[in-house]
Amino acid sequence: MKIYKIKKSKIDKNGLYASCDIKKGTRIIEYKGKIITSKQSETNPKFDNGKAIYLFNINKNFDLDGDFKFNTARLINHSCDPNCEVYGEGQKIWIFAMKDIKKDEELSYDYGFAFDKDFKQYPCRCKSKNCVGYIVREGSRWRIKKR
Repeated sequence: MKIYKIKKSKIDKNGLYASCDIKKGTRIIEYKGKIITSKQSETNPKFDNGKAIYLFNINKNFDLDGDFKFNTARLINHSCDPNCEVYGEGQKIWIFAMKDIKKDEELSYDYGFAFDKDFKQYPCRCKSKNCVGYIVREGSRWRIKKR
């Protein structure tokens, strides 16, 4: 049985929700996609910030393009008060519960977009009491943590 389900989201169109109670530290879902070079992600118009991008920086040489229907994890929305976090294991990316999650609670993590001159192009819709208004984080590119 999968511990998540797709439902209409309060944050964005669709989201992933817990289909049962999930304990802190549980590995929930793999963020799947195609490994590409960092140069490809910087030069390919597919990754223009004007549209939805499902891209993770794996290391200084490679990124993971998750813009595929088979990547159900792409439906996890951003929140300034997330219940999940992202970790890398080799070239795989996993979403883990960072706290206990109740059945029917929406899964979310902090996208942490770069804080630059264009940050206002990415308004946050999470509606959490900790919302900063925009999907931003200090730093130039979002990197996955290593476990």
